[in-house]
Amino acid sequence: MNDPTPGDDRFGLRTYLTPEEAKEFHKIFMGSFIGFTGIAVLAHIALWAYKPWL
Repeated sequence: MNDPTPGDDRFGLRTYLTPEEAKEFHKIFMGSFIGFTGIAVLAHIALWAYKPWL
């Protein structure tokens, strides 16, 4: 792979993403991160309700 030319609108040194692709990736990444965090919080609440540790 060749490095992008200086006039190219891609971000970073090795990302090779256009601004639109970067925004789409960020949207998917944040959605999955929030979903994982939500499931983890619900699992902790359920475990605490079943067997409190404090």
